[in-house]
Amino acid sequence: MRLIGCAIALTLGLLLTPLAAETPPARKVSRIGVIFTAAPGDVEHLNKALSHGLRELGYEDRQLAFERRFAEGKSERLPALAAELARLNVDVIVTGSNPVIEAVKKATATIPIVMAVSRDPVGAGFIASLGRPGGNITGLANDPAAEIQAKNLEFLKEAAPRISRVALVWNPAPSGARTYLNAVEGAARRLGVTFVAVEVRGPQDLEGAFAAMLRERASGVVVLQDPVLYSARGQIVRLATRHKLPAVYTSSEFVEVGGLMSYGVNLAQQFRRAAIYVDKILKGAKPADLPVEQPTKFELVINLKTAKALGLTIPQSLLVRADQVIE
Repeated sequence: MRLIGCAIALTLGLLLTPLAAETPPARKVSRIGVIFTAAPGDVEHLNKALSHGLRELGYEDRQLAFERRFAEGKSERLPALAAELARLNVDVIVTGSNPVIEAVKKATATIPIVMAVSRDPVGAGFIASLGRPGGNITGLANDPAAEIQAKNLEFLKEAAPRISRVALVWNPAPSGARTYLNAVEGAARRLGVTFVAVEVRGPQDLEGAFAAMLRERASGVVVLQDPVLYSARGQIVRLATRHKLPAVYTSSEFVEVGGLMSYGVNLAQQFRRAAIYVDKILKGAKPADLPVEQPTKFELVINLKTAKALGLTIPQSLLVRADQVIE
């Protein structure tokens, strides 16, 4: 009986040993830092786009841990939030907008940084070149050159031909902002439109900015790309509507809350594509060797309901070029 018992025990041991050896090791959980100037609700769709992009690449939720930080529209909070992510030593940090990139760049020179959106990243000093970024930063740019902003004014002038004086709403604080101001000013000269720049560094400046536009007898508005302005988009759209000012924006999110029209990249698509960079970095690629991607598609979005409220009839020649028309 003793021999039989030993044989049974030996047989069970041989059967169970391979099973134990085949148990897969626990997968490493990758920690991804994400930082925005905006409040959580303002960028929920961008966070979802990033997560969706990673799932498309085969990542499961249990493989990822997100450390998300939000400045709630207050740019002065960005350095502390960036430093917090650096102390956590996350595997990669995904950023949105130049002020965020600048804050994170100062906080760490070692943690890989993926720019989901950026404006003139070479001119801003974030990377050495688009093809060979160098350092720890790579990702996507919003536009191939500042001149793309001039196209916004051209579309606005086509939608509202009577515009003779245009106000540019801009935040001079971010690096590279003046380059874009100069591009719009140059377009205004070419179109024979009088140009006035109005500074907005925070939501508290908006009422005064629109009052200044009225004093300058502006008949149209161009809102420059900026995270502070993006966070205040609802207030900006309401002020433009109240004062019957046709306005053009750089992202469709403004049009979705009642803005007249926008021309620019799809921000959610930018964050979805940022997942490709995150994936490559998690698999061992160095940011310095990953070329920065420039957009090839820009979306024109028009809100016909707003156009009607402003007394505008959008020409068919413009409507047929629109990627989306909100009715």
